[in-house]
Amino acid sequence: MAGRPRRRPDLTLPMPQRDAPTSLAVPLPLPPAPATAPASAPAATGASPPPPLSELERIRRVGSGAGGTVWMVRHRGTGREYALKVLYGNHDDAVRRQIAREIAILRTAEHPSVVRCHGMYERGGELQILLEYMDGGSLDGRRISDERRLADAARQVLSGIAYLHRRHIVHRDIKPSNLLIDSARRVKIADFGVGRILNQTMDPCNSSVGTIAYMSPERINTDLNDGAYDGYAGDIWSFGLSILEFYMGKFPFGENLGKQGDWAALMCAICYSDPPEPPATASPEFRSFVGCCLQKNPAKRPSAAQLMQHPFVAGPQPQPLAAPPS
Repeated sequence: MAGRPRRRPDLTLPMPQRDAPTSLAVPLPLPPAPATAPASAPAATGASPPPPLSELERIRRVGSGAGGTVWMVRHRGTGREYALKVLYGNHDDAVRRQIAREIAILRTAEHPSVVRCHGMYERGGELQILLEYMDGGSLDGRRISDERRLADAARQVLSGIAYLHRRHIVHRDIKPSNLLIDSARRVKIADFGVGRILNQTMDPCNSSVGTIAYMSPERINTDLNDGAYDGYAGDIWSFGLSILEFYMGKFPFGENLGKQGDWAALMCAICYSDPPEPPATASPEFRSFVGCCLQKNPAKRPSAAQLMQHPFVAGPQPQPLAAPPS
């Protein structure tokens, strides 16, 4: 066994990469913050500083994952609700400074389809990020077979992606669990920026199969595109795969691969199988829309702004997607 050659020497695990020139540019490092004070300065747009951490009451846990736990918290003075993401582990000074710089930039992001970031706290080496609270939770596991409602959800997400891309922000982790909905039936993009930084600092073997499941082929195997990776095009692939999953009610490459599959089988399916397609019963517009997003060649994928003009999402505005029951 020791001298047995690898079956797929061209296929490698995705290793953490530093940002490409197309992604977010950061300003000079911010000064260190007091131990319990918000670690990011007020946004340049005039946003008010986040409330002191001591004034936030944890109400209930609303989610957890490899990177941390999310709590619904309430401000004691105003009753306003927020989401507080508590990041696992103690991060070194360089990572904390990088996250603080990113938070300062993300606080300037204002768009109806992007979850608002209010600020960051640091206490005893633990990082906590204050976010807009989305009371409907994520769209993970939801089936949206009605094309009118699916088009509305897709339009909202695309609008948010186009906004981020115009600001030279690449999400890198578009997937159903990072698409949230609120009681006003608005769909928003979450978990960008900070998650990307943490992924650079963690052992790649700790990365979740669920995240890899939505990576584009050229991100997994750089030989497919001569070593070039376009983060903007990668976001479009992940978006298209998520939209197709909503329609089908299961992971498009195979339900077992998406949830319990091993890395090798999953990556071979993404890199070497034909891109998944909607069933023949889907409308020509939807089949075309998904086909545009899931082009194997990233250069052939339209931008988010171009996809906004596609007939599937550019038609009459339907009834918005309903929030899940509480």
